[in-house]
Amino acid sequence: MLGRVSSLVTILIFAQTGILNSHHEAAHWSCDSNTDTHVQAHFNPGRITLDGQVDDWKDIDGSAFSVLPALDPDADKAYNGGKMTVKASHDGKDVFFMLQVDGDYTYSEGYSNKTASVAFMFQIGENASYHRMGGCEEEPDTCTSKSCKGHEVDLMHFSIGKAIPGRLYGGNLLDNSEGNGGDRFSHLVDLYCWNPHCRYLDGYGPSVNDTSAQNDWKGTWWHSSLTHSGAENNGSPST
Repeated sequence: MLGRVSSLVTILIFAQTGILNSHHEAAHWSCDSNTDTHVQAHFNPGRITLDGQVDDWKDIDGSAFSVLPALDPDADKAYNGGKMTVKASHDGKDVFFMLQVDGDYTYSEGYSNKTASVAFMFQIGENASYHRMGGCEEEPDTCTSKSCKGHEVDLMHFSIGKAIPGRLYGGNLLDNSEGNGGDRFSHLVDLYCWNPHCRYLDGYGPSVNDTSAQNDWKGTWWHSSLTHSGAENNGSPST
């Protein structure tokens, strides 16, 4: 749904170790994006390599954010391992993002609901809200492009799982040739949604079947404990 964008997801998106009832918030609350905080992408042609490592980014300014629980985002419940740093850059063709979270990597292999993951969300519809991923009030069996018109948001979602550090995932010839935003080799996917319950790969959905859809994202990850790329079992923080 967006133009061509490249994503560098680097190290340490911490894994969740508790049990959640998905999308059931602890209490009524609302949130708005902070208009005083901006992630600015400067022109840096030929500077960024998508390998998951942060050396290319050391002289690029970023913004730091507290990591709050999605369902109960009180400041006193912030992740205490460190803050999340986001940086951006572009080369005139692609936009690059680096996201880094300090702290222990606690992924439990075999438990997909505990895998480290990250998402970027972009407002598309003029009525789309930051809270509830677009904020459409419709249920999964009634949300359509008509009933939720104006609440569209575009998403990149990367579940690290067993993705090999330093290897590139996301858009690929096989999935793009089938006209969807999927990623059969890992889980770096291109989606759109109107709320957390109405979320679909680009090209799919209750009222969409767009065979021209593509996964416009590419990304990889890294961990500070690694010394070389391509680690699978020996030396991987996943084991």
